[in-house]
Amino acid sequence: MADPRDDDPIDDKPMPLLEHLIELRRRLIWSMAAFMIAFFVCYYFSKQIYVFLAQPLADILLAKGGDRHMIFTALYEAFFTYLKVAMFGALFVSFPVISMQIWMFVAPGLYRSEKRAMLPFLIATPILFFLGGALAYYFVFPFAWRFFLSFEIPEGTGGLPVQLDAKVGEYLDLVMKLIFAFGITFELPVLLTLLAKVGIVTSASLKKFRRYAYVGMFVVAAILAPPDVITQVGLAVPLIGLYEISILTARMVEPKPAEDKADA
Repeated sequence: MADPRDDDPIDDKPMPLLEHLIELRRRLIWSMAAFMIAFFVCYYFSKQIYVFLAQPLADILLAKGGDRHMIFTALYEAFFTYLKVAMFGALFVSFPVISMQIWMFVAPGLYRSEKRAMLPFLIATPILFFLGGALAYYFVFPFAWRFFLSFEIPEGTGGLPVQLDAKVGEYLDLVMKLIFAFGITFELPVLLTLLAKVGIVTSASLKKFRRYAYVGMFVVAAILAPPDVITQVGLAVPLIGLYEISILTARMVEPKPAEDKADA
């Protein structure tokens, strides 16, 4: 009996293990070169990038008035902060090149149909990651920072004034943690759709465990986000929406019963 894969060839030629390792090294070198170039460029603009990341906090502090600023308490803190900023920017800038190198290493071993099936996921992954980071920066940060700053005690209220003097290193760590947390969690539709594509989960099972998934979303938000209600809800609610989207996409890509009988 003819193999159905005959009309769906693999565009690859047999290679010994050593050549595969050489190819892997080539892709790693290209990925590292892209990251290093992006790192040096981002380090040159590290102050501007940090100003951009600090802008949500700066807008709120300027609206409050007074002489507001950020501080660093160790001689090396500002330098290492700019290194972190450069690495943070380099990961974003070089991510498309790195993902392309991974694809170029894996793609020759895939059938044409598998390549076509994987292409939407490759496109959706960076888009969803950037959407998650943008949601954190433009929506969650202003509300969360305003909430934290509401605990300040201004002068002239009859008590000892309490004012924020944020450290540049601590602020950057918090911002990077939240942006990466939102970006990674926004990959939920990609993960669940891939699992549905290979038959590990189904849209029916996702609906069945919907209530438990909602609870899990809030648990994940409590772990990844700072201990305030605004940030945690700001992460959990989009996750719930993405879970519902995942049910729809899983229904679209999951194997149909007729296809299963034909394969059998």
